[in-house]
Amino acid sequence: MSSSSAVVCRELSFNWPDGTAVFTDFHCMFGTGRSALIGRNGTGKSTLLRLIAGEARPASGQVTVNGSLAYLPQDVQLQVGRTVAEVLGIAEIRAAIDRIERGDGDQRWFEVVGEDWDVDERAGQVLADIGLAGTELDRPVGQLSGGQSVLLALAALLLRRPEVLLLDEPTNNLDRHARQRLHEVVRGWRGSLIVVSHDRELLELVDQIGELREGSLRWYGGNFSDYQGLVEAEQEAAARQVRAAEQQLRRQQSELVEARTALNRRLRYGRKMREQKREPKIIMNARRSAAQVSAGKYRNLHLDRVEEARRELAAAEAQVHDDRSIRIGLPATGVPAGRQVLSLDELVTRAGGPWQLRLYGAERIALTGPNGAGKTTLLDTIAGRLAPIAGSVDVAVPMRYLPQRLDILDPNRTVLANVATFAPGVSENRLRAGLARLLFRGRRADQLVATLSGGERFRATLAALLLAEPAPQLLLLDEPTNNLDLASVAELIDGLSAFQGALIVASHDLPFLQELEPTSWLDVQPGAPGAGGSQAGGPMP
Repeated sequence: MSSSSAVVCRELSFNWPDGTAVFTDFHCMFGTGRSALIGRNGTGKSTLLRLIAGEARPASGQVTVNGSLAYLPQDVQLQVGRTVAEVLGIAEIRAAIDRIERGDGDQRWFEVVGEDWDVDERAGQVLADIGLAGTELDRPVGQLSGGQSVLLALAALLLRRPEVLLLDEPTNNLDRHARQRLHEVVRGWRGSLIVVSHDRELLELVDQIGELREGSLRWYGGNFSDYQGLVEAEQEAAARQVRAAEQQLRRQQSELVEARTALNRRLRYGRKMREQKREPKIIMNARRSAAQVSAGKYRNLHLDRVEEARRELAAAEAQVHDDRSIRIGLPATGVPAGRQVLSLDELVTRAGGPWQLRLYGAERIALTGPNGAGKTTLLDTIAGRLAPIAGSVDVAVPMRYLPQRLDILDPNRTVLANVATFAPGVSENRLRAGLARLLFRGRRADQLVATLSGGERFRATLAALLLAEPAPQLLLLDEPTNNLDLASVAELIDGLSAFQGALIVASHDLPFLQELEPTSWLDVQPGAPGAGGSQAGGPMP
C-alpha cells in the first residue's frame, strides 16, 4: 500500500456490540477516483465508512486520510429549526458581510469573511448543481422534504470542496430528478470518492467496485456491469471445479472399494493356501507378512487419495458464493378480482388533494413523484398514522404498512419480542422459523433492534408485518429498497411478485418498480389533485 493513497486502512479490527468480529487485521486502500463498496447487509460497509470518517473507533489498527474529508451518513438528521445557511456552514460569514455592508468596520468581521465575499453566489451555484435551485438561504430546514434534506447535507459537503468524499446510500429518499443530479456530481468527481450504494444506476458510474465478504475486501475494476460479468464468470468456473472435484472424489471412493475387494480376495486365497499346507510354514508366514504390509500400504494410498479429493472439493466449494438471501414466505392472501380493497373519497391530506381512488383485487399501484409531493403523507393517511383534512379512507381488508423511517419497532426490545407483539397468538417456534427465512437465525433473533444495521432493521420490520396475524391482504410500502443490499432487493421483488393481495408502493427506484410490473402508475405532483382508481394510472416511465 502506498502512503500517498487518499485513504489507507492498516490492521483494522472492529467488533459489533455483541462481540461479533466485523474486521480483523483488515487492510485496504483507496486512491483517486470513484470507488463503490457493495456486499450483504451486515458485512460492515457503513461501518468501514464510519471508521474512515472518524465517526467510529477501531479496536486496533490505523486509518490514514491524505487530504480533507467530508462524510454523508446513511441517515441524515438535520435540526428542523436551523436555516439552510446554517446547514451550509455559511451563516456566520453572511452575518459578518451584512454587518460590514451596514457600516460596521470592526476588524473581526473582515477576519470572519476572509476571501469568502462571494459566499452567497457560491452557495447558490452549489444548490443549483445539486437540484435545489432557488432555495432561500434563510429558509428553515423543517420546510424541506426528507430527500431535499439529503441534498442540502450533500451541498454543505460540496461547498467545503473536500478531497475525499464518503457517501453512504446517498440516493435513499431521492426522487428521480434529485438522483440524476447526484449522479452528475458522482460522474464529474475528480477527487477520491467512496460510495456505499445499492443503486444500480449509480454503481454504473464508478471506476472500481469493492466487495466486502467475511471481513475481507476484493476489488473488481470497472462499473457494476463489469463486476456482474466477472463474478458470473468466476462462479461458473467455481461451479465447474466443484463438479470436477465431486467426480474425482467419487472416483477415488470407488477405487478404494475396488482395492479393498481385491485385497480381501488375496487374503482369502492366502488363508486357503495355508490351510491346505502346500508350502513350508516359514515361507507361508513370510508371504502373509509381506501381503499384510503390502495391503496396508495399498489401503493407505487409496485412503490418502480419498482424503485429498475431499480437500480439493472443500477448496472448490469455498470459491462458490453462499449468498443467503431473504426468503419471503408470503401467506396465501389472494383477493377476488372484483372485491374492493381500498377506497378514497374526496380525501384531502396535509399535502393536498382531493384524492378519489378505488382499488380492487390484486391490483398494484406504483406511486411516483418528486420529493415533497406528498407520497409519504398519502400513505400515512391511508394507514391511519395521519388524520385526513377532509374526505374519507375505507380499508376493507387486513392492511400492513412498511414506513420509510422504519419506526414501528421498539429499539430497546429484541427482534423476536418486537415481532411477537404483532402476532401474540403465534408460538415462539413458528416465529423463529419465520425470522430464519429473513436471516435472523439463532442468536440473531435475540438482538436488540437498536444494534441492527439499516438493512437488518428493514428485514426485522418486514418480518413484523408478514408474520402478523391476521396476514395482510393490502401492503403499503414506502421506499422499501432503502438500505437493502442488491441480493435482498432481488428477493424482495420475487416475494412481492408472488404476493396475491393488493399493493401500493412508493419508490424512486425505477428499475425496482418496473420489475414489480404494476397494474398502474400514479405520479404525484405537488398540489396536484388525486386521480381516481387504477384505470387512471399513467403509463410506465
